[in-house]
Amino acid sequence: MFKASEAPQGQFLDSNPDDFLKVVSENYAVDESDYLSELELLAEPRDMAALSQQATRLIQDVRKRDNASDSIDALLQQYSLDTQEGIMLMCLAEALLRVPDDETADALIRDKLNAAQWDKHVGQSESALVNAAAWGLVMTGKVVNLDKRQDGTPGTVLGRLIKRSGEPVIRSAMLQAMRIMGKQFVLGRTIKEALKNAKDQRDRGYTYSFDMLGEAALTRTDAAKYLADYSNAIAALASDKYQGKSPKPTISIKLSALHPHYESAREQQVLEELSETVLGLIRQARAGNVGITIDAEEADRLELSLKLFKRIYSHPDTRGWGDFGIVVQAYSKRALPVLCWLTLLAKGQGDLIPVRLVKGAYWDTEIKLCQQAGLEGYPVFTRKEGTDVSYLACARYLLSEQTRGLIYSQFATHNAHTVTCILSMAGDRPFEFQRLHGMGDALYDTVLEQNSCAVRIYAPVGAHKDLLPYLVRRLLENGANSSFVHKLVDKKVPIESLIEHPLTSLRRHASKANHRIPLPVDIYGSERRNSRGINLNIMSHWLPLKAELDKHMGARWTGAPLVEGKRLTGESRAVMCPYDLSHQVGEVIWATAEQTHKAIDSLAAAFPAWNATPVDQRAAILERTADLLEKHMPELMAICTREAGKSLQDGIDEVREAVDFCRYYAVQARQRFALITLPGPTGESNELYLQGRGVFACISPWNFPLAIFLGQVSAALVSGNTVVAKPAEQTSLLAVRCVELMHEAGLPGNVLALLPGDGKQVGSVITSDTRITGVAFTGSTQTAHVINRALAARDSAIAPMVAETGGQNAMLVDSTALPEQVVKDVVHSAFTSAGQRCSALRALFIQEDIAPRVMELLKGAMAELHVGNPFERSTDVGPVIDQEARDNLNQHIEIMKAADRLIGETPLPPGLNGHFVPPTAFRLDSISQLDKEHFGPVLHVITWRNNTLDKMIDEINATGFGLTLGIHSRNEDTALHIDRRVRIGNVYINRNQIGAVVGVQPFGGMGLSGTGPKAGGPHYLLRFVTERTRTINTTAVGGNASLLSLGDGEP
Repeated sequence: MFKASEAPQGQFLDSNPDDFLKVVSENYAVDESDYLSELELLAEPRDMAALSQQATRLIQDVRKRDNASDSIDALLQQYSLDTQEGIMLMCLAEALLRVPDDETADALIRDKLNAAQWDKHVGQSESALVNAAAWGLVMTGKVVNLDKRQDGTPGTVLGRLIKRSGEPVIRSAMLQAMRIMGKQFVLGRTIKEALKNAKDQRDRGYTYSFDMLGEAALTRTDAAKYLADYSNAIAALASDKYQGKSPKPTISIKLSALHPHYESAREQQVLEELSETVLGLIRQARAGNVGITIDAEEADRLELSLKLFKRIYSHPDTRGWGDFGIVVQAYSKRALPVLCWLTLLAKGQGDLIPVRLVKGAYWDTEIKLCQQAGLEGYPVFTRKEGTDVSYLACARYLLSEQTRGLIYSQFATHNAHTVTCILSMAGDRPFEFQRLHGMGDALYDTVLEQNSCAVRIYAPVGAHKDLLPYLVRRLLENGANSSFVHKLVDKKVPIESLIEHPLTSLRRHASKANHRIPLPVDIYGSERRNSRGINLNIMSHWLPLKAELDKHMGARWTGAPLVEGKRLTGESRAVMCPYDLSHQVGEVIWATAEQTHKAIDSLAAAFPAWNATPVDQRAAILERTADLLEKHMPELMAICTREAGKSLQDGIDEVREAVDFCRYYAVQARQRFALITLPGPTGESNELYLQGRGVFACISPWNFPLAIFLGQVSAALVSGNTVVAKPAEQTSLLAVRCVELMHEAGLPGNVLALLPGDGKQVGSVITSDTRITGVAFTGSTQTAHVINRALAARDSAIAPMVAETGGQNAMLVDSTALPEQVVKDVVHSAFTSAGQRCSALRALFIQEDIAPRVMELLKGAMAELHVGNPFERSTDVGPVIDQEARDNLNQHIEIMKAADRLIGETPLPPGLNGHFVPPTAFRLDSISQLDKEHFGPVLHVITWRNNTLDKMIDEINATGFGLTLGIHSRNEDTALHIDRRVRIGNVYINRNQIGAVVGVQPFGGMGLSGTGPKAGGPHYLLRFVTERTRTINTTAVGGNASLLSLGDGEP
C-alpha cells in the first residue's frame, strides 16, 4: 500500500516514472480503512475551528446574493404546465428526442406517465426514480418524497397531466422541456454559440473549459466525427477575438471518443494510433494558444490513459508547452499516487502540468463491475466522506512544495467547505477553482469577489440529445454536491450542517469502509464466497497472471480414463490446438466399451457408501475443490485457451463459473438435505429426506469444458450419486485435470469415473446400461433426442434426464433503445467466444425506424474486432472448435452471401493456421428462414414495424426453441409485454444476453432448448435425488409419554 502520509515529503522523487507506475497500479484496490488512515494525516486541518468560521462567513455571504437560487427554478415557473409536472416531463425529454416514430413515442409517454408505475417505484432505489433524478429531480434540487406531494401522489399529478393534454401535446411539450434543460446545462449547441453565450460570464472574470458532448466511439466513423468536433472547437478558440481579464479558455477531450477500442487489451495499438491523433490536436492547440486537458474515465482505463499521457507529454511537439493537462479523480484509491507520478514526469521534463482534481463520475459503475468480476476490493471509496477526505489529502499534496513549478492545480468543487479548505491551504501558490456550467453561480461569484484566484467553468457543448450521459455522470459526481448547492442557498438549512469537516463525519462511523456495500467476495452473504476474478486491465493483476500463464503455454498435458482414482491404459490420440494446427497440446487415451462397463460396475458398488456419507462431508469436498480451482486458475486458463481456443477473459470466466457451481451446490445441498419433520397425529414421527438415485451419467459439451462439466458432476456427487462422466471429445484434457483436483480435494476415487471417448464406445454404452439412474446432458437438441430414446428403450426403472440443448436466441429492439448500447450488447452477445455459447445471440430484431443507425454502428463495430490468437489480450474472437464446425459455418456464410444478404464481415488477418470463422452479419426477412442453429459468430438481422411486435414474438415462439432472449426498450410496458408472451427460459432486458451467473441468473431453457430445472438455480439438485418418507409409531414401545406430559402443570 502506498504511504500517502509521506507524499508531501517527496520520498518517491528518486523513482523512475515507469517503475512508479507499478506503485500506482498496486494501490488499485487496497484496504479502504488502512488507506484512509494514511490519507487522514494529510487531510487534517491546522485549525478546524478557524476553517468552520471562514466557511460560515462564506455561506452567509452567498445567501445574501440575488442569484442565490438556481436559475432553473425561474425557468420552470414560466413553463406552461405546473412545476411538478414539468419536472416529471423532463424525465422523458431525452428519450423522446431519440425516438423517431410518433407511435412509439406516445407509447413511451403512456408508460412513463402511468400513475401505477410511479406509485410502484416510490421508495425503491433503482429504475424509475433514479432515471427521474437524472432528469431534473436531483439536478434541480427537487428530490422531495414523491409520495408526500401536497397535491397527492405522483399518480394524481401524472393522471391529471395525461387527462388534460394527451400524448401528442405532451410530445410537443418535451421539446420545450428539453430546451430548458439544455439552456441550464449546455452552454451551446456549437462552439461558436457557446462562445457567444459565455461572454457575460467572461466579462465578470470567469474563464471556460469546453467539453464536446459525446460518448465512447464504437466505430472509426464516430471517432472521426469527435476528432472533427475537437478540431473545430480548437480552431474557434484560437480565432476567438475576445479581449478581457480572464485567462484564455481551454478544451477537454475524452480519449475514448477518439478511438473505437480505447482499452488496455489494445494497449500497443492505442498508444500508436491515438497518440498520433492527439498530437495532431496538440499541434493545432499549441499554435492557437489553447490548452488541452485529458478527461478522466473509468478505473480500468486509468493506467492506459497515464501511459498515453506520458507518451504525448514527452513528445517533442509537446515539450516546452505547459498547457497539456489531465484530470484526476479523488474517489480513486490511486489518485494520490497518480499525482506523485505526474510530479515525477514534470520534474524530469520541466514542463508544467495542469491537473484538475475532481471527485469522480463513475462510482456506481465501478462498484458493480468489481462485484461482477469478483475482485479483492474496490478501486474507489465506498463512503462520500472517504472521497472527501481523499480530495483534501490530494489538495494538500498539490499545494505542497514538492509540486511548486511542476503542477498547476485546478480544484473542481461546488462545496463551500471544500472551497474554504483549499483557500486556507494555498498560501502564495497560483491555482484555480472550477465549477460546472449551470451550478454554483452564487458561490463562485462570491469567491471571485473576495479572492484573487481564477475560476473556470466546465461547460458542455453539443446537441441536446447527447446530454443524458453527461448529466448522469454529473449527477453521480455531484450527487452530494448538487444537494449541497441547494442547501447552501436555502436559508432554512442551518449553516452548522454545511460546515462539518469530512474527517469529523468519517470518524463518526464505526468503520471507515461502508459495511452496507459488501466486498465483492462477500456479495452472496456468509454462506458462499464469490469466485475470485482477475482484472486484465490492471498491471498489478495482469503481469503476475501473464508470468504464470507463460509457464504453461509450452507445456503438454496427458489424459486418460480415470476409474477408482487410477488412469487406465489404451491407445493415445494427439490433441491439437484449434488456433494453431501445427501445435500439439497433449494426448489423451479414450475409453473402450469394456472399460466403460467395468467403470459402471465399480460405481454401482460404491454408491451405498457414498450415499450414506453425511452431506456436510460431500459439500466440504466441493468447497475444497473450488479453492483448488482458484489456486490453479492460470494452468486451467492455459488449457482452456490451448485445447478449446478460449480467450483469456473467457478462461477467467470459465474457472470462476466452475468455482461458483461447487460453492453454490454445496450450500444448496446442506439446505436441501436437511431432515424435514412433518406435522401429524400425536404418537407418531414423520420425516422427509433426500437421497441419491444411484449411478448418474454426466455428458458435457466442449464449449464450457470446465464449468458445465464440473457443474453437472458436482451436482450429482453432492446429491449422493456416484457419477460416470463423459467429457466432450474435443476437450478431454481439461476434464482430466479437473478430476485430478477433485481427488486432491478429498473425493474418493471410486465415486467418479471419467471416461473420455466417442459416442459409440462410451456414450451409447452408458445410456443403454440399466444401472444408470439419470442423465445430465448439455449439447445439441438432436443428441438429446438420441439419449432420451436410448433411456426409454431400456427395460429398467425410468431415469430422469436433465437436458440443456440448442437455441435460436433472439433480441428484440424497439426505437426507444439507445443504438450505441444496443450495438455494444449485440456484438458482445453474438461474437464473444466466437459465438459458441448456448446463450449467444443468433437473430437480432430491430424496429425499422432506428435500423439504419443500428446497422451502421454494427458494421463499424464489427470492422474493429480482432480475430486471432486467443492467448493475446488484444484478441476479441478466437477460433471455432474444429474443422467440422468451421466447414458448416462457412457453408452457411457462402449461401447467405450468394443470396446478397451480407451486412458486414470482420476481416481475417493473413497467416492464420486454425479453425477461424470471421464474425459475419446477414439480413433476413424472417427467423423462419433459419432451419437450424448456426453455432458460431454469425448474426442474422430482421427489421420490424412498430405495429408488428406481436407477429415477431409469434415467429420467435414458433421456432420451438426457448433458451435466451434479449430486449432493448426504455418502455417498461413493452418489455413486460414481450416477457409475458415469449416462451423463453432466460430473458435479459437492456443488457447483453450471455454470461449467466450461478445463483444469480439460473440458466436453462424450455421447449426444444431443454427440460429444466435451471443449472445454478435452487431447484437443480432436486432432479438428482429421490425423496424418502419415514414414519415411526413412537407409542409402539409402550405408551405416549409426550401426550401425557402436555397436561403437567396446567390449572
